[in-house]
Amino acid sequence: MSCPDFIIIGAMKCGTSTLATQLGQQNGLFLTTPKEPNFFSDDDVFARGLHWYASLFERAGTQDIKGEASTHYTKLPTHPHTVTRMRAVLANPRLVYMVRDPVQRSVSHFIHEWSERRMSGNLDSALETYPELVEYSLYAKQIAPFIDAYGIDAICLTSLERLKTNPADELARIAHHIGFKGPTQWHSELSTQNVSAERVRKLPLHNLLVDNPVARSLRRALVPQSLRTRLAKSRQMHARPTLSPDRIAALRAQFASDQTRLSELFPDVIETDMKREVS
Repeated sequence: MSCPDFIIIGAMKCGTSTLATQLGQQNGLFLTTPKEPNFFSDDDVFARGLHWYASLFERAGTQDIKGEASTHYTKLPTHPHTVTRMRAVLANPRLVYMVRDPVQRSVSHFIHEWSERRMSGNLDSALETYPELVEYSLYAKQIAPFIDAYGIDAICLTSLERLKTNPADELARIAHHIGFKGPTQWHSELSTQNVSAERVRKLPLHNLLVDNPVARSLRRALVPQSLRTRLAKSRQMHARPTLSPDRIAALRAQFASDQTRLSELFPDVIETDMKREVS
């Protein structure tokens, strides 16, 4: 039964889609479609069974290194069974965990959920209402169960900041960790994937009115592209939400001990730019 050799386990809104796209462009690396099966985390997906999960890797070549990328795997306490389920199936996977400045991740997370109509209002009120905006930025806490299960050497910690600063070298470092022996190439012509600022807020009955194939065909036939573009842009969050200095300071205080712990666990990776104040 075919199973992954490596998994990008998160974190959400830290560049995992871009990394998965770049890895998928390398000859000898295979990533699943969909990019995020969320098999070990989501109860309804896990209920599909291991044969369904294994089928996602059937198109891989016999010599390919196989992987997937599911950010739900580092979403405690929302998905508490991930590591237990993974440990029962995968003996020694190579794991990649992407992080970024924790405050900026929380902001991007809010924009993502706002576009999906799962959160509304302003960012300040959302931080009070939705604890996951903070919880998913507690990177040391999220990665701890994987360290306990597989050991710290199984985990490659990277960051959005590192990928932006030196993409080719960082891609090569990650590829080496997952066991890829060939040379890697960063494809700069590929756009950054899943950018929060470009997301369009879903309409009520979105699946019926927008994602429905019949509605999509009618829209393309009857509505000019220029008008469709204007309508989409009207549903974007044009200004990135800002936080007051007091709120930023409070968040930094919440993240401080976790960031210190992460620095102790991965001293060669955590950089000063991940701890800088948001201007």
